[in-house]
Amino acid sequence: MSPYTSAHTDPQGAGDARPTALQIIQDESLDGGLVGKVMVITGATSGIGLETARALSATGATLFLTTRDLKKANASLKDILEPGRVSLVEMDNASFASIREAVTTILSASKGQVNVLVNNAGIMGIQELQLTVDGHEIHFATNYLSHFFLFQLLKPAMLASATPDFHSRVVMVSSSAHRAWKFNESDNDYSFQRREYHHASAYNSSKLAMVYMANEIDRRYGHSGLHATSLHPGAINTDLSRYIGPEFVEQLLKIESVLKVLKSPEQGAATTVLAAVGHEWGDRGGRYLEDCREAERGADDDDGLGVGYVHQTYDPKQEALLWKDSLVMVGIADDA
Repeated sequence: MSPYTSAHTDPQGAGDARPTALQIIQDESLDGGLVGKVMVITGATSGIGLETARALSATGATLFLTTRDLKKANASLKDILEPGRVSLVEMDNASFASIREAVTTILSASKGQVNVLVNNAGIMGIQELQLTVDGHEIHFATNYLSHFFLFQLLKPAMLASATPDFHSRVVMVSSSAHRAWKFNESDNDYSFQRREYHHASAYNSSKLAMVYMANEIDRRYGHSGLHATSLHPGAINTDLSRYIGPEFVEQLLKIESVLKVLKSPEQGAATTVLAAVGHEWGDRGGRYLEDCREAERGADDDDGLGVGYVHQTYDPKQEALLWKDSLVMVGIADDA
């Protein structure tokens, strides 16, 4: 049983007894313990990405924090930025060209070393169908496909950086929203060109894709010392919901049951940090986590706010199909 199970049994709202990301670092005895390791974190400017960066910085590792807005990132991360150790890298998840440039920058500065990749950047609630410059639906591209492409470009470095003492890790910050989506076996309209668009469906689709990516990475490369996990960080009131509208958020925050399960950003980053550096996940992966532990079986109820994993969370056939389709979308040949 997870040492954090009891803390999650009766939540009392943000700032309660549930662990923070920094507490995970302390509990794992990793304060200053990962000097020389290299980590890449996407979407580290605000919310749980910011708190993930702060906690992982405490390990002494070298961090590359990708951001679309360097000015905003410099302001929000000024307390941890450190020349030569904690650096910003400009990257737009909605552009393959931008991702490729960012990878070139990272690998040059790290001398080809990458030990941990935290795919945290994301969007939700875009009301009208939008396609990226590369022609992909904005949720699917930003939340999933960009991270798939980023991983593919960093994969050789991650495999080369893995050692018996420290396997490389990929962390996919997904969501319980993946419970509300299923891919088809034959016709997956990832960019909503042949079906009616709705922002919730687009978001749910992207989050299930993130779970599948982690599962497939571990299946393909776990034996080579490269593991991956996916996770639901919890309910956190961050600017991720900015496109949905303040009225909707305000109404939610008036519901007592919602307020009780809410986590602070510091608490919301805890499961991510555990997956990234926790000893329990040092040599295994391919699992979906929530509340700082592997998720238990939940009800197959299509509830995007529900608890636990569901039937579609683990589906090797669909995971392999998505991987194959994604390689085509990003223009990379399958090598394994």
